[in-house]
Amino acid sequence: MMSTLFTKIIAGELPARFVWSDERCVGFLSINPLGPGHTLVVPREEVDHWVDASPDLMAHLTSVSHGIAKVVQELWSPPRVAFLIAGFEVPHLHLHVYPAWDMAAFDFANAAKEVDAAEQDAVAERLKGALREAGHAEHVPA
Repeated sequence: MMSTLFTKIIAGELPARFVWSDERCVGFLSINPLGPGHTLVVPREEVDHWVDASPDLMAHLTSVSHGIAKVVQELWSPPRVAFLIAGFEVPHLHLHVYPAWDMAAFDFANAAKEVDAAEQDAVAERLKGALREAGHAEHVPA
């Protein structure tokens, strides 16, 4: 299997704003967010389709996503926190976690085409701080 874009990000070959890192997965901000704090939870293991992942890996990814979602809810107070697996953009399993104010939040045509780097840095720092406060400090990159 060829290395995916996400494998290169995980390996540090491409930049990303990491908010989570453990032995099985990472979480980093989307470059085309559907809302503030849009985080991708990605396994270190290269799995293309989520149905090919082991139940144990899916349980771990879901647990990490849940922790991030709680923080997204706290920081932005949306009516819902979206949890989505699409999988067409990059052939490497990834779970989307982001604030959703309405059904338009689920349309990738509404994703930001460009983001302000300083603003995204600030969002990443807010998420990391809130994750530390929520008891996840050991998984929050410096």
